[in-house]
Amino acid sequence: MGRRGLLAAALFAALPVMAQQVLRVTAIPDEAPTELARKFAPLGQYLEAQTGMKVEWTPVTDYAAAVETLVNRKVDLAWFGGFTFVQASVRSAGKVIPLVQREEDTKFRSVFITEADSGIKTLADLKGRSVSFGSASSTSGHLMPRHFLLTAGIKPETDFKHLAFSGAHDATIAAVAAGKVDAGALNISVWEKFVADKKVDTSQVKVFFTTPAYYDYNWSVHADMPADLREKLKRAFLALDPANPAHKAILDLQRATRFVPTVPENYSGIRAAAESAGLLK
Repeated sequence: MGRRGLLAAALFAALPVMAQQVLRVTAIPDEAPTELARKFAPLGQYLEAQTGMKVEWTPVTDYAAAVETLVNRKVDLAWFGGFTFVQASVRSAGKVIPLVQREEDTKFRSVFITEADSGIKTLADLKGRSVSFGSASSTSGHLMPRHFLLTAGIKPETDFKHLAFSGAHDATIAAVAAGKVDAGALNISVWEKFVADKKVDTSQVKVFFTTPAYYDYNWSVHADMPADLREKLKRAFLALDPANPAHKAILDLQRATRFVPTVPENYSGIRAAAESAGLLK
């Protein structure tokens, strides 16, 4: 083989290694795309420093796309809700695995909100009203609120006057605040952030029901990811220390006190709720 042939062969052999130098990351679009990108940017820089890889943010249009991109290995790391993780696990025959979750995700909750003068005080008061969930594939904006409604004997399709899907948690707040629906269900973390940032007037919009706790969000990877890279990523998340100001800034954007390890078994309750509600296909 000539010199050019050897050079070409060397370059070809190096391609997989070069490709592996990029870590592609996505997230379910449960908030506005600009907000997701803003929240991820410092975490992405941190992961670059910890892994030595270029981190590439890959936004997706909907929850289903987030599932498919990781199942088909078009991304390497994905931020899932509990339900989207279960969907990805089923779609991949168990090859999508959860890596870490925020400590808050071990006891996550959803809230139901309404306008202060709506007269809605309990879940039973939602009968005959218009109600919005977030995305149909959202754990905290649809699946678990639906689960607790069904547990209370309320069937959304028959008991609500109108059932809507806003597409995202912030959109649900906006729909309730604008009077487009009588009530809405969403992620408690987004609600508390809106309250803290004074983006919602709590004298006009209030929480009237908070669900029991359940496991929710996680960072997931595909089982085909090299074990050493998977472990490096896990260590990087677990090393984020709120006592370190730079780390705290990252954690605050992720609405996390810290990250903890997680396992597939933590999501068996969500899988059971999805199967019971007929939402897992």
